[in-house]
Amino acid sequence: MPSLTRTPPFDALGNTLRVGLTGGIASGKSTVADYLSRYGAPVIDTDHLARALVQPGSPTLQAICATFGNSLLQADGQLDRAALGALVFNDFEARRKLEAIVHPRVEERVLQRLARIDAPYTVVVVPLLFESGMDRLMEWVVAIDLAEEEQEQRIIARDGLSKEQARARIASQLKRSVRSARADCLIDNHGPPAALAQRVLRLHCDLLNRAQRKRRDCTAL
Repeated sequence: MPSLTRTPPFDALGNTLRVGLTGGIASGKSTVADYLSRYGAPVIDTDHLARALVQPGSPTLQAICATFGNSLLQADGQLDRAALGALVFNDFEARRKLEAIVHPRVEERVLQRLARIDAPYTVVVVPLLFESGMDRLMEWVVAIDLAEEEQEQRIIARDGLSKEQARARIASQLKRSVRSARADCLIDNHGPPAALAQRVLRLHCDLLNRAQRKRRDCTAL
């Protein structure tokens, strides 16, 4: 169970059960989110929000350039994401500076969207859920679990990285054991796609039940 205190379940964050979805790199977060979306669940992907926040001329991009320099801008004014990633990946302090700029703005966008949603449950995909502290906003946290060896193979196949680079990406994130211990629910992504689909269907049914209990409890207040 998570060690941080989460916000109360009945507040101003929308009439929906807030479900945080996280997992290591290449663990299958997008796949699970897509399955849940097909069942009708709204999905808020914080990676998409972060990309939207750094459009040319945006306050977030201006803050990044003020911190790391205009050399991160391409000729068309777009952020050179590869250059930024190379800059902060092996520099702990630089990464923390970037997170201090981006994470609060992403969180603000998430809260704005949650406040407008009326659905049984909403999935918020946050790769760095615990690292960013956004787990405190969630009422239920689901972590996609995958052995590091399989993560490594998927990263190499997906991104064309070397084995050493793939291992470095995995090592830069929260340890698998820590993430698993802090989550409320684990979805094992080992095995064929059909097996994952069945696990996600069971998760969907469980989340619907939790959402129904939340609404009953809220009505009784």
